Amino acid sequence: MMAESCGKWLTRLLVGLMLVMLCGSAYAKELRVGVDTSFVPFEFKGKDGKYTGFDVDLWKAIAEKAGLEYKLIPMDFNGLIPGLTTGNLDVALAAIFIKASREKAIDFSHPYFRAGLKVMVRADNSDITSPQDLAGKVVAVKTGTATVDYVETLGAKKLIKFPNIDQAYLEVVTGGADAAVHDTPNVLFYVKQVGRDRVKAVGPDVKAAYYGI
Repeated sequence: MMAESCGKWLTRLLVGLMLVMLCGSAYAKELRVGVDTSFVPFEFKGKDGKYTGFDVDLWKAIAEKAGLEYKLIPMDFNGLIPGLTTGNLDVALAAIFIKASREKAIDFSHPYFRAGLKVMVRADNSDITSPQDLAGKVVAVKTGTATVDYVETLGAKKLIKFPNIDQAYLEVVTGGADAAVHDTPNVLFYVKQVGRDRVKAVGPDVKAAYYGI
C-alpha cells in the first residue's frame, strides 16, 4: 500500500514537473540541474565523492521514469534562482521553499516535502529558548534563503550571512554568533551528527512551508 502511494505521488510530481519543463522548452536535451551540495541530508557529497541525499535520489527516480538525461551542477544556494532566470540552469534541486515572491520569477513542481525553521545555539546557551529570544542577538543565516526574511522580522541585532550553512553553524560554535537559524532537517542533522555536545536545537519549528523543484 505504501509503495503504491509513493508511486502515485512520484507520478503526480513527475507530470507537474514535466509540464513546467515543457513550457520552458528544456525537455529534449541534457538538463543542467543546479544543486546545493552542502544541505545534508537532502544534497551532499558522500565519502565516495558522489552526490547523494534525498533530493538527489528523488531526482534520479524522476529522471529514470521520464527518460531524462541530466548533469548535476553544484553551486551556492543563492546562485540557483539567478541561474534559472538567466537560462544557465534548467532545474534547481535544493530544498527550495515555494514562495509567492519566487513564483514571480520561476516555476515550481508540485510540493514534495514540508519543513519548518529551527534555531540552533551553543550547548551552554540558556538565554535563547525560542525564536522570539533572537531580538537583540547576532544571528548567522544562509544567504538567499527564506530564513533571512524571517529573522529580519525578529529584531536581531545583526545578521551574518554565509553562502554555506556549515559556515553559519561554525560561527555559532566559535562564538561569533549567538544563534543560527535554518531548515529543521538540516539543523537536527548537524546537531546530532556533527555538533555533538557543542550545540543544541531550541524552540518549536516555525514558518513551515513546502519544498518544490
